[in-house]
Amino acid sequence: MTEGTTSAAVEGTDTLTRLEQEGEIAADYLEGLLDIADLDGDIDMDVEADRAAVSIISDSARELQKLVGRDGEVLEALQELTRLAVHRETGDRSRLMLDIAGFRAKKRTELAELGAKAADEVKSTGEPVKLDPMTPFERKVVHDAVAAAGLRSESEGEEPQRFVVVLPA
Repeated sequence: MTEGTTSAAVEGTDTLTRLEQEGEIAADYLEGLLDIADLDGDIDMDVEADRAAVSIISDSARELQKLVGRDGEVLEALQELTRLAVHRETGDRSRLMLDIAGFRAKKRTELAELGAKAADEVKSTGEPVKLDPMTPFERKVVHDAVAAAGLRSESEGEEPQRFVVVLPA
C-alpha cells in the first residue's frame, strides 16, 4: 500500500477489478453464444451499483429480440447462464446484470414510473397499493422508486407470484 492509500480505497479498487473481470468473462461467454446463434451484436461492459453490467447492442435490435423473448424470459435465462459461466471461472457467485437491445433499460424506466405512480396513489388515498407479480429485478426497481418518493414497500407472496405492496408513510 502506498502512503496515503487507505485499505478502503484498495478494497474498492479490488472490487472494481473483480467486477471488471466478471464483465470480461461474461462478454467472452456472450460473444461465443452470439457466434453460435449467428447473430450480430456488440457487447458493452460497465459497473453499475456494485455489480457488473453487460449489454448486447446491435443496429438491428429486431434481430436481438430472439434473445429477449416474451416479457424478457429468454433474457432472464441468458443472464442466469452468463452468471453460471462467471461462477465457473471465478468460483464466486455473480450478481451480473445483462441487458439486450435496451430491454432492461426501457423496463427500468417503466417500472420506476409505476413505482412513483403507486406512491402518489398511496399518498393521496392513505391506503396500501398491491402491484402485479414481478421478477426480483422488477421488484427492486419498484422498491427503489417508492423509496425515492419517500414511502416504504414490501414484497409479499411466493415466487413466481411475488409482488410489491406500497405502504403509507
